[in-house]
Amino acid sequence: MGKTWILISDSGHARCFEQQVADRALIELADFVHPHKNLVAEAAGGDLTGAAGKGHGRTGHAGTQFEPRTEAHAKERGIFAHQLADYLNLGVAEQRCQALVLIATSAMLGAIKPCLSSAAEKVLSRCVTSDLTHYSGADLKERVNLALQE
Repeated sequence: MGKTWILISDSGHARCFEQQVADRALIELADFVHPHKNLVAEAAGGDLTGAAGKGHGRTGHAGTQFEPRTEAHAKERGIFAHQLADYLNLGVAEQRCQALVLIATSAMLGAIKPCLSSAAEKVLSRCVTSDLTHYSGADLKERVNLALQE
């Protein structure tokens, strides 16, 4: 088996590792931090007032028109997922890895997988729902190995 990349992610932080074949050691390749937009500050300076979406027709009756609701966190998660998938897709395209493993929160797995290229999908060997972003060193190695055994 060739080089395996393991992406560990939650909605705001991700790390990509290459797992060594001999001793299963993890070598960190990249660290990603997604700065969440401050939506409150954006609303204060933008056009998100109480009158947004309200309109008055010729008859003078107040009416409302609203865009379909999309959770702000879901949009941010989608942006971050695209960034992560782009990194993985490039690694596969440049043949820097021959297998991919995703270990992420449920929401991030659902956001990243549709962004993978067809080549990356073909080498995706495992998806594990777990949040290991707060672990490092030997503890991380042990938890990754346990997650991959399940």
